[in-house]
Amino acid sequence: MDATSETVLVERLRNGDGAALETLMERYASRVYRVARGITRTDADAEEVVQDVFMTLARKIDNFEGRAALGTWIYRVATNAALLRRRGKRAQLEVSLEEHLPTFKDDGHREGDRSYLLADWSQTPETELLDGEARAVLSRAIDQLPEPYRAVLVLRDVEELTNEETARILGESVASVKSRLHRARMALREQLTRHLAPALH
Repeated sequence: MDATSETVLVERLRNGDGAALETLMERYASRVYRVARGITRTDADAEEVVQDVFMTLARKIDNFEGRAALGTWIYRVATNAALLRRRGKRAQLEVSLEEHLPTFKDDGHREGDRSYLLADWSQTPETELLDGEARAVLSRAIDQLPEPYRAVLVLRDVEELTNEETARILGESVASVKSRLHRARMALREQLTRHLAPALH
């Protein structure tokens, strides 16, 4: 059996093999960092989460039962660690999800706001979508998403995991993941649309 297969690495790690942990870090550290950075929104916190995740992996590898892929388990540990760190720093800003996110209809209108139709910026030149100001607007909009919505967005749109994988990592139903992803994307789209609106006329 391949000495670097995940099954063998898990067994080696359970036996205290530090080289196995190093191999897993090489394999997963960049992915853990992306998830943590997307949720915590700071480099320093993301780096702390990476350290926490692999310390947890070393200490609690016996808790890994193998019912899901090792990568899924690591993503779950990373997501939980990032959410805990974020919540610890922003507890005073917690509001209910319904207060925080706008509600949208299928046609792109906000509930209670029939006058504002989200623009179709699929034809907008890429340079406009990716200019520094637009990126700043997008970053602020992501910052304002409640943590569960941000986590779904990062796992689905950054890590490109499936709805089913994301649901397993977050311990949520697939329907809940789909709903949160839709609302998160629409909230970001609204912010970008408002930023780009002057350029579209």
